[in-house]
Amino acid sequence: MNPTSTPQFTSSATSSVFETDVIQMLNCVTPVILTFNEAPNIERTLSHLAWAKQIVVVDSYSTDETLDILKAYSQVQVFQRQFDTHANQWNYGLQQVQTQWILALDADYELTNSLVQELSTLSPQTSTDSYAVRFQYCVFGQPLRGAILPPRTVLFRKDKAIYIDDGHTQLLQVNGNTEMLSGYIRHDDRKPLSRWLWAQDRYAILEAQKLRAIPPDQLSWSDRIRRYKVIAPLLVLFYCLILRRGILDGQAGWYYAFQRMLAETLLSIHLLSKVQ
Repeated sequence: MNPTSTPQFTSSATSSVFETDVIQMLNCVTPVILTFNEAPNIERTLSHLAWAKQIVVVDSYSTDETLDILKAYSQVQVFQRQFDTHANQWNYGLQQVQTQWILALDADYELTNSLVQELSTLSPQTSTDSYAVRFQYCVFGQPLRGAILPPRTVLFRKDKAIYIDDGHTQLLQVNGNTEMLSGYIRHDDRKPLSRWLWAQDRYAILEAQKLRAIPPDQLSWSDRIRRYKVIAPLLVLFYCLILRRGILDGQAGWYYAFQRMLAETLLSIHLLSKVQ
């Protein structure tokens, strides 16, 4: 399947999925989304969730138009919680869900038509406990040929999962078996570059703390490379432009590659710094 040729999920497609009585899984799924000043993204994400009877949003006291946008969607239930860690925020959101299954989404994720159709064919009584999904990264709305974002488990049974903190982000632990879905999610973050830089610096601090605290033999191969400090930024630039063919994506490909190199450079600077 060529991801770039898959049509976007439309309102008419959403209605047909939602109105089909034989579809059971979508009636047993509650999307959960975390937000903080996500006005540039959240409406596009919600527009692909019209099939959901309820959407749980955990907001970290947004100060932009995020809350106004959320109010326009009748199935959205907003819970506000002061942010401390990603894992705590996610676990709080899971506690608000009443359905058997949870679909965990970032505020800049867009479900594709193919993925929603695939979800509609699943059975809530399956022996599978969770499903992972691949991503297609977008820059300025343009899909890239490849990116470094790995598949992520996004659909899972509520009673089988818990989040734990992992560096700057969170790690989902599922007690059971996981399958990979063939559909994919588009990751399309359109927040300003200044917001991205602010977030990456915060993430780099947490990642540096993680890399210092964990013995090297317990780290993944990519984190071991990061401990060498000067190698990772150059490798990620080569990986994005050449191995993932980002150079063929024009300006968007270069933008993404420089973003990832800068993120690794910030981490290297924090690892080199003696001031914590």
